[in-house]
Amino acid sequence: MAKDTKTNAMRKLDSMKIKYKEHYYTDSGAVSGVEVAQALGENPEQVFKTLVTEGKTGNHYVFLVPVAEELDLKKAAAVVGEKSVAMLKSKELLGLTGYIHGGCSPIGMKKFFRTTIHTTAQNYETILCSGGKIGFQIELSLSDLAKVIKFELADIIKDH
Repeated sequence: MAKDTKTNAMRKLDSMKIKYKEHYYTDSGAVSGVEVAQALGENPEQVFKTLVTEGKTGNHYVFLVPVAEELDLKKAAAVVGEKSVAMLKSKELLGLTGYIHGGCSPIGMKKFFRTTIHTTAQNYETILCSGGKIGFQIELSLSDLAKVIKFELADIIKDH
């Protein structure tokens, strides 16, 4: 891969000498997270989407949940100590994070926001999340991810 196609997330990992695996799905037409997991031939429970929210206080929070699951806004708010949280509007995402909708990585945002990952992430040796651009996913272990960003694990998905 050419150097100029590195994303902020990849540059951050490279600068910290953290190993990760790159996955691309640019030609598949995959849009939803589940389609992305299918295009990559990966378990959808191991592929996480990055969701940016805004709390009632105006603070922003990042949540990673398996692509087939839905963020439970009540549980999410409770974890971060907010009365409520709402999904950030797509048009506000780029200015806040430096990433666009569908290509938002928890790594390499313009500034760090409190991050919570769903507890099931610890069931896997590695997880996949956005590499910071549509069509790019990066795979790494939670212990390596913890070297780059601080996060907590919590039950933040809707019950079935």
